[in-house]
Amino acid sequence: MPRSEFGRELTVSAAPEQAWATLIDVPVLVSWISVLEQAEELAHLERYTAVLLDRLGPFKLRADLAITLSDVRTEEHVTVHAEGEDRQVGSRLVVDATLDLAPSGDGGTTVRVAGVYEVSGKVAAMGGGTINKKAEKIIKEFFANAEKVLGAG
Repeated sequence: MPRSEFGRELTVSAAPEQAWATLIDVPVLVSWISVLEQAEELAHLERYTAVLLDRLGPFKLRADLAITLSDVRTEEHVTVHAEGEDRQVGSRLVVDATLDLAPSGDGGTTVRVAGVYEVSGKVAAMGGGTINKKAEKIIKEFFANAEKVLGAG
């Protein structure tokens, strides 16, 4: 399956330092997304793990994800790379994303997330439309929780 892009922007009422503290807390972020669990910090602001559990058509996925943060600029920017494989199903997931924060005029923060994801193997046979719907659901969950926790801008 070719790589699919995603991106979204949200302005929240939380100040940049508060938004940053929340948005770099990987275990908290994992709790925001229904298909992820068991987040563990291996090295602060560097390496984490989580487990992706989901059903996609006839496939029941379980992939251990390795999550790496890089290019960290406090209260401004972080690059995230996550990848994992479900060997039983024979599928692989790779996500590369950036998180950018900028102060908004009212003391809040503009949160921008952009990136690409790729699903390969047997699950990719489900087709891009099915996978893209699942990805859109995950992105909506993330931003709905960001707005709830950080305040609507």
